[in-house]
Amino acid sequence: MIFIARSENGETVEYQDTKRWLWILSVLSPSVPLVGAIAMVWAGNPLWALFPLVFYFMTVPLLDAWFGEDNDNPPEAVVEALAADPYYRMLLFASIPVFYAGFLAAMYAAMQEATPWWAMVALVLGTGAASGAGITVGHELGHKPSRADQWGAKAILALTGYGHFPIEHNRGHHVKVATPEDPASARMGESVYRFALREIPGAARRAVALERERLARKGLPFLHWRNDILQAGAITAVIAGGLIAWLGVAVLPLLLLHHLVGWLQLTFANYVEHYGLLREKLPNGRYAPCEPRHSWNTNHIVSNLMLFHLQRHSDHHANPLRPYQTLRNFDELPRLPSGYPGSYVLAAIPPLWFQVMDPKVLSWAGGDISRTNHVPGCSTQSVS
Repeated sequence: MIFIARSENGETVEYQDTKRWLWILSVLSPSVPLVGAIAMVWAGNPLWALFPLVFYFMTVPLLDAWFGEDNDNPPEAVVEALAADPYYRMLLFASIPVFYAGFLAAMYAAMQEATPWWAMVALVLGTGAASGAGITVGHELGHKPSRADQWGAKAILALTGYGHFPIEHNRGHHVKVATPEDPASARMGESVYRFALREIPGAARRAVALERERLARKGLPFLHWRNDILQAGAITAVIAGGLIAWLGVAVLPLLLLHHLVGWLQLTFANYVEHYGLLREKLPNGRYAPCEPRHSWNTNHIVSNLMLFHLQRHSDHHANPLRPYQTLRNFDELPRLPSGYPGSYVLAAIPPLWFQVMDPKVLSWAGGDISRTNHVPGCSTQSVS
């Protein structure tokens, strides 16, 4: 499909999204746990339980390195037409049942009598990672104002019990991003494990406070059916109840582990997206507006296609209402060494992460550690 528009100087601009059909990978990628679960049950080989973990955290980083980066930007003149194309929005909704199918299949396979304990854990870890990536869909839909989009966000976020995310992300993280006040912005010298202990409870507390304030402005109590957190929580409870009725109460520990892994998947994303970056504080005490340079960016094509362009995070924070297909690359942005899956693997080993990323942060700050968001007392030698 070719998009045609007129530029500000009156010239006709034509643009073809060369990734248009490749975006279907975003819909297919959450089917990996489904494939692993079906193959394990059909073949009777528990090694298939490892398939999702191997695919997401070994194969995808290798594919990112092999296929490299995509620096294509849609011309500004066609952005409005590109954003209005319903095809891209349809893909977001189409991915939701795929996430649920992978989750249900993995839970079913994990609960079979022939499944060894390590395969149960591997299946849950793999599907938890996939469901955590589903928060990307909730992220995209949660930025949209329509009721359908908002309920789509609730539906996918309920899968991991993280329904408070749009509230915290839109009204909290986007306001305080790249500042010490933001629990979802990692500090230089802070390991991802230390960050998780700050980010997960901090984000939940901020979401509750923000929703309480919103309801109070309407004259409503926190415990009300119009509470967005409680609405998503109700869906999560229905999923849990249905799963227990289907597979028995013994599935509950696996369900809780699945949710925890999904949360950690988001935590890893938040960790790599803003690590060490700091917005300048102005004389009036406020922080400077968020610019593309306040987020780490990556254009690795395979993982970007799997994550609905989440990795073009720099343009997203500078322009939160831009839909994923219109997000742009900029020159001179701070760049991650790999796509998100590869960066997660690196972050999971703090000494390696510090060795690779701290020099990048200091280079971004012109060598001045005071211009970074860092652990108090941190020197150029990171602490964990």
